[in-house]
This record gives sequence, C-alpha cells and structure tokens, in this order.
Amino acid sequence: MTQRTDDTPQTHKLVENRDDLLSVFAGGEKPADRWRIGTEHEKFVYRVEDMRAPSYDEPGGIRDLLNGLTQFGWKPVVENGNVIALSGPDGTISLEPAGQFELSGAALENLHETCSEAGRHLNQCKEIGERLGVGFLGLGMWPDKARSDLPVMPKGRYKIMLNYMPKVGNLGLDMMLRTCTIQVNLDYSSEADMVKKFRVGLALQPVATALFANSPLTEGKPNGYKSFRSHIWEDTDPDRTGMLPFVFEEGFGYERYLDYALDVPMYFVYRDGRYIDVAGESFRAFIDGRLPQLPGEKPRLSDFVDHLSTIFPEVRLKSFLEMRGADGGRWSRICALPALWVGLLYDSAALDAAWDLVKDWSIEERTRLRHAVPRTALDTPSPGGGTVQDLAAQVLEIATEGLNGRSRLNSAGDNESGFLDPLREVVATGVTPADRLLDKYENEWNGDMSRIYEEFSF
Repeated sequence: MTQRTDDTPQTHKLVENRDDLLSVFAGGEKPADRWRIGTEHEKFVYRVEDMRAPSYDEPGGIRDLLNGLTQFGWKPVVENGNVIALSGPDGTISLEPAGQFELSGAALENLHETCSEAGRHLNQCKEIGERLGVGFLGLGMWPDKARSDLPVMPKGRYKIMLNYMPKVGNLGLDMMLRTCTIQVNLDYSSEADMVKKFRVGLALQPVATALFANSPLTEGKPNGYKSFRSHIWEDTDPDRTGMLPFVFEEGFGYERYLDYALDVPMYFVYRDGRYIDVAGESFRAFIDGRLPQLPGEKPRLSDFVDHLSTIFPEVRLKSFLEMRGADGGRWSRICALPALWVGLLYDSAALDAAWDLVKDWSIEERTRLRHAVPRTALDTPSPGGGTVQDLAAQVLEIATEGLNGRSRLNSAGDNESGFLDPLREVVATGVTPADRLLDKYENEWNGDMSRIYEEFSF
C-alpha cells in the first residue's frame, strides 16, 4: 500500500478546480523513451522458531528488521516516533497492516534492472532476517494464520481503515491483514495511450490472476479457490474495487476517471504528522470546503494523491497505471509479472494485438471471467472460446514478441523475454502455483503446514 514519503511544495498546492486534479493524470504523460518500470512486491514475515507473525515492538520484530536494513543505506521514515518505512535508491520499503514487508521499487529502464533490484532487496532481507531469526514467505495469502493471530502495525491510516472495512464488506480485514501481491507500475505517453493500456490491462487482469494464483489455503485448510486473495477483493468494498465497466465506454479518459475517484468515499486526511479520520466522507465536499472534520478547509494536491492511493480497482490510475491482479510469489515470479505487462503494453504492435484479443468482449463476459478465475484459474472458460489456459498461451506469445521488439539486452546479450519462463511453464503444464501447493499439501506433506515454511520461503 502506498507509503507517503513525498513532501514537496507542489504537493502543498491548494486545489482550486478540476484542472488541478486532472493535472495529476496528465502530468504522468511521458514520451516512450522515458517510460519506466516500477515493481512492487510483498512478502510475509515469520519467526523461524515457531512460524509466528512477529509484532512491531518485540525483540527481533518488525521495527528491528527495519532498523537492521539501514546498514544497506536505507533511510528511516518516521511516524509518531515509529519507523514505519525506509527510503533509498531502490525505492521504498513499507509495511502492510499486519507487517507484510513491501518493496515499492524504483522507476527502472528494463527488466534486467528490475530483477536485480528484487534480488538485492531479498538478499538484504535474508541477511538481516537470519540475524533476527525471521524468515520471509512468498505466497498470496497467509496459509495458516487467523486474523486474531496477526499483529497490527503502528500506522495511523491503518487504524482508520481497519475500523471502516467491516462496515462495507466481509473480507476487507482479510485483504489488509492476510494477503500479499506483486504489481507493476507503468507509464503512458498520452491520454489515448493511457486509455488503451487501461482497457487491455483491465480485460486481461484475470489472466494474470490465473497465472499467478497462489493462495489456495486458509487457516491450514484448502479454501476452494486457486486465488483466494483475488476473491477477497470481491467482498472488500464495492465503492472502490472491481473491473470498472465505464473504462470501456466511449469517451473514457482522465475526466471520467476523475469523476469515479471523486465519488469513492474518503478514508483520511493527513495533517501535521497525523491522519484525521474522515472515512465515508466525500472528496467533492472537501473541494467545496464542506468536510465536517475540517470545516472551511480545502484540499491540497497531496490530499488527492493520497485519496487515489485508497482506490483499489484491478487496474489503478494515478500518474501511472498499476496492474494489481497477481498473488504474491517467489523471486522468479516477481520478475515475471512486470515482464508480462511490459511485453504487452510497452510495444505498440503487442499492444494492438492484445487489444484485438479483448476488444469484442462484452461487459458481462469480462465480469464472468473476473468472478470465475479466482476459483478455477486456467480451467475457466474464456470469452473468446476455449479456456483461460488457451487465452494465456496467446497472451504470452504477444508478450514475448513485445519483449523481443524492445530488444533490451543484458551483458550476456539476453533480451527480457526469458523472464516469462515461469509463466510459460504454467501454460505448458496447466499447473498453477496454487495447484503445486495443494498437491504438496495433500500428498507429500499430508497436511503438515510447517512444510510450507521450509519450501516456500525466499
């Protein structure tokens, strides 16, 4: 979840009109030679001795883990006296509500750099983790922890969200406390380019969910889903989640997304180092100076940027596009997720081909696909005929051509398409990470959940 670290004069600009808000989206436009790749990945932290999720304050806990990482040049970000994030050349390290550890990586030029960044981060975490007696698990959902087993991190925004979530959905607390994801943030050159990428990304997000499905266990038992993490989003908060049918309507662009964002209820306003609870209030009222908690005060641009970070559709627009459909997983999958979307969206021929795949799907077909994939993954019927496995094979062919077309080589002369290999294996075998995990659970492990920490840790 986005961590506030930006505090520039621009962010303090008062919002005077819609153009100020639209400038956030338009300000993200970049020529293709300046497009970058920002990869985010989360992992679960556990005590090696008993597989317990550590609290923030305990010896060897999350605070000590953050402080330990400062030896690699990371700088602390402090809130109310607590270190709650780190900033550095590789981006930002932040905490999800129950202590899930997230790297929001730097904006990088190619996937070779992305995978190197992930490797540096994981190696640093493992070095400090071995010293503290903690490990890191790469899955989409805690496989054995109840909500009551998990700590809550001392971040002001999370207290507000944890209080609000049960009022609007049944699984929002699970989203906050028990899930991990991989996502990638990508650029666009113009409003029209944003629209096309948004539509392709949204339509094909269920394919990513199927390929990365990795959350089939809840509290030590199969939950009936391949990606329960993805299902959780269907019952988190209907005001701020989903497939956004309006994205596919004629005339969609910055204005229409702005209207959607303004109608999403707020969570908080950040002032003087603290989060003010405004959960359920209207940003439109804030613009008019009618926010009950801050009467007469109008928003800063930073308030709108914060608000955008509390909207959770399958693809999210800020000053870039975020692809949000994948479960957390191991190192190779951290590299594969950005490879998939860069291959599809950063080459014009690939983008055209991907759009041709999905442009004739109806709203009903897209909705059915989104609803079915968390349970049946690759076996789900595809709107174009066949199954999602068949569709994923076509998608990977397009992504491969897109990466080949980029021709970004490493020192050995390899282009970026090799990062798709884990996904090619999934399509070739029809076996998702969730299928492999369930097979081990039911056969090799005979239900022994301790084995998951031995085999699925980084």
